[in-house]
Amino acid sequence: MNIRRSAERGYADHGWLRSFHTFSFANYYDPAHMGFRALRVINEDRVSGGRGFGAHPHRDMEIISYVLEGELAHKDSTGTSAVIRPGEVQRMSSGTGVVHSEFNNSRDELVHFLQIWIVPEKHGIPPSYEQKAFPEAERRGQWRLLASRDGREASITINQDVNLYGRLFQAAEEHSQASPRHSWLHVARGSIEVNGNLLEVGDAASFAPGEDIALRGRDGAEVLLFDLA
Repeated sequence: MNIRRSAERGYADHGWLRSFHTFSFANYYDPAHMGFRALRVINEDRVSGGRGFGAHPHRDMEIISYVLEGELAHKDSTGTSAVIRPGEVQRMSSGTGVVHSEFNNSRDELVHFLQIWIVPEKHGIPPSYEQKAFPEAERRGQWRLLASRDGREASITINQDVNLYGRLFQAAEEHSQASPRHSWLHVARGSIEVNGNLLEVGDAASFAPGEDIALRGRDGAEVLLFDLA
């Protein structure tokens, strides 16, 4: 198990945006942390009220937005307009090219969300968009499949051989499993013990195929697990 501590991440403060970068992104460059398998970006962003990302282009990337607090308004050049709330997952496949914006329409509350980029298995696909809600009851005390290549179990579809799971832990809850393939575990909220190590919000750990993953929950912990080829 390799641990990636929150304090080791890149950081950018633009006033209206505070962003932590798990992997190299924009002006943060670390050749030792360029991504993990097909997982290229995990940015933890906090956007001030009344601010946001203006219209900007993307291409050939699977972009997942996972909102932890607040509401994030999305618009793109395909005509899609939506609001992403906590418990909802949005996937935008930029493919041959798309222009989109993300905005916090609230004047008083910030938006706290994870921006996740996954390299697609094929370039040049048509742009597409999908969004689904995953209630807390479906994620509490169990792994809930949020995204997969085939969209099974009512997950969102993604153009890559990646399974993304979410889970909410309660105090002293324990779970053990072997890493099915290459795994990346990200602590989105709270803290959790992983193989006897305390991981706090923003921390992450990677596992090779077959390695043990022993988890001991703390109440309120929220984690994402990426299962990658």
